[in-house]
Amino acid sequence: MSVEEAEWVPRTKVGRMVKEGKITSLGELFANHLKITEPEIVDYLLPGLEQEVIDIKLVQKQTDAGERSRFKAIVVVGNRDGFVGLGTGKAVHVVSAIEKAIRDAKMNIIPVRRGCGSWECACGTPHSLPTKVTGKWGSVRIEILPGPRGLGIVAGETARAVLELAGVQDVWTRTFGETRTTLSFAGATYMALKNTNKIVLPSMWSE
Repeated sequence: MSVEEAEWVPRTKVGRMVKEGKITSLGELFANHLKITEPEIVDYLLPGLEQEVIDIKLVQKQTDAGERSRFKAIVVVGNRDGFVGLGTGKAVHVVSAIEKAIRDAKMNIIPVRRGCGSWECACGTPHSLPTKVTGKWGSVRIEILPGPRGLGIVAGETARAVLELAGVQDVWTRTFGETRTTLSFAGATYMALKNTNKIVLPSMWSE
């Protein structure tokens, strides 16, 4: 346990349950239909979390006092083993924007259901997805299809970052819409992975 975790004083009921050891993993938290109410919960339960900044840009807003400039950061976090989150943050300084985006991404972490849904492979290991999923965010829609082991991630750079941190290794993707918009592209990929939890497989597949 790090010094930060030891000094963490939970502000919510779920946070206190985690600190007291009543919840010992993110999987258990989601299984009990509980929400991540503090980013420190993720730090506590998922210490090996990685993060990647996928976009930083300067945004300007016209106010009565004149033009106001801030930086907007988009960050994806994940443990490369079934959990991924996406977040954004705005601040006057780049570092502060990234820190806000990381906290937001931790609050948005989701479990990703992985499997081997490729008829070419059928190895039974969770290197891909169980079946095709789709996701939409803004003007972008993405389809993610299971691929055989060794294929790799056939996707654009933004989608690849999200898929890699989720622990997905072999997939094909098809995209529609304005994929040059980083947040929409990353968000559509994130939503597709979120939809893996809605998959209902035939009983013979689960066996």
